[in-house]
Amino acid sequence: MKRIAVTVVYALPAGATEIQLALQTGASVAAALALSGIAARHPEIDLAAMTVGVYGVRVALDTRLSDGDRVEIYRPLQADPKDLRRRRAIRRSAD
Repeated sequence: MKRIAVTVVYALPAGATEIQLALQTGASVAAALALSGIAARHPEIDLAAMTVGVYGVRVALDTRLSDGDRVEIYRPLQADPKDLRRRRAIRRSAD
C-alpha cells in the first residue's frame, strides 16, 4: 500500500516540535497524532480538548490526510486579539 509523508507540529514560545511520519494512504489526523507520540513528549497536551488543523485550517480528527500535509496542534489563546486591538486603539486616541 502507498505511503504518505506527514509532519506533526506543536509550537511553543521557546520553539517547535516537528515530527516527520510515513503513514498509509487514507490515514486520519487522529492516527497521525497517535503515531507521532506527541502526547508523550508534551504531557500538557490534551488532544481531546485541543484544536488541530492542516496548514492553518481547522479540521476534525477524522479528516483524511494527503501526502505532504502538516498537522498543527493549536494552543489556547492567551488573550482575545480583538480586545487587544481595542485597547491599543484607545491608547493611541488618548495620546
